Amino acid sequence: MTDTKKQLTAQDFTSSQEVKWCPGCGDHAVLQQLKNAMADLELKTEEVVFVSGIGCSSRLPYYVATYGVHGIHGRAMAIGSGLKAARPDLSVWIATGDGDALSIGGNHYIHTIRRNLDMNVILFNNEIYGLTKGQYSPTSKVGLKTVTSPNGVVDYPMNTLALTLGSGGTFVARVLDRDGKFMREIFKRAAKHSGTSVVEIYQNCPIYNDGAFGVFTDRDRKADTTVYLEQGKPLVFGKENNKGIKLDGFTPVVVDLNDSSVSKDDLWIHDEKDKLKANILADFFDDPDTKEDYLPRPIGIFYVEDRFTYEEALDAQIAQAQAGGEGTIEELLAGPSTWTIK
Repeated sequence: MTDTKKQLTAQDFTSSQEVKWCPGCGDHAVLQQLKNAMADLELKTEEVVFVSGIGCSSRLPYYVATYGVHGIHGRAMAIGSGLKAARPDLSVWIATGDGDALSIGGNHYIHTIRRNLDMNVILFNNEIYGLTKGQYSPTSKVGLKTVTSPNGVVDYPMNTLALTLGSGGTFVARVLDRDGKFMREIFKRAAKHSGTSVVEIYQNCPIYNDGAFGVFTDRDRKADTTVYLEQGKPLVFGKENNKGIKLDGFTPVVVDLNDSSVSKDDLWIHDEKDKLKANILADFFDDPDTKEDYLPRPIGIFYVEDRFTYEEALDAQIAQAQAGGEGTIEELLAGPSTWTIK
């Protein structure tokens, strides 16, 4: 147990286990910012549970000094849901990967999102199966050559945040593993959200899919290929903040802010409460390496909605059922209607 009077630091959330991710893996940065966020949120180690499935990201519960459950492949959401329903007082975090959550765990993912339990999903997306040695995953790019796609992937990649919004997500965000301070702040916003938060992390796998997100993280290209979402601010990007996005009806269009006929007043203003625009943002899914007139990839919080949580509704039902006092086993078996057969 931790000293309840002591303000914890990231070190207090560090377990004694040796971290065994590969050197250069983006998971290291995610782990550190999660621990930083825990300390900033003034959580206690005994108040937090990390639940995972199978995969490189799913080793995370070993590396934090909190309660942890290392589950089975694709079932982290189901385990976390049961835990949160039984112990709504705990801060529940799901550590999962693109293969774990979106392939074998896809059905659990969809229904967890729509139920909206108050827990946090940290989805490590490296567009590959890393732990099982480099098979292509649901988010792998078309053409990627792997041990299971030697001639190149022919499946179209899954758009994680479009799926999340379509499943009724109430907190939907994306970050880059190299944006440490930004990632930390998004984790804190996610933790404070009442409902299921999803933070997709573009995370580099240096062994099996190195540079998958280089177009979005390389210093020379990042400014032109990403747009950072700030509440109440126009969508501006580019090395000199000289590009903007405006809507032509429902169609996003990139405009040149050096053009005297274009003003920042004409640009799309980000509103994280606007679900229609969040869905349009999720479709900014172009590959800058293969498409010339691409839209930049959005980074930040896409959408936030205030909605009742599953455990709140469940507790209310239980309280209502118990309001009439204790029943009997005979009444339970008989149900509200009985028939007498002569």
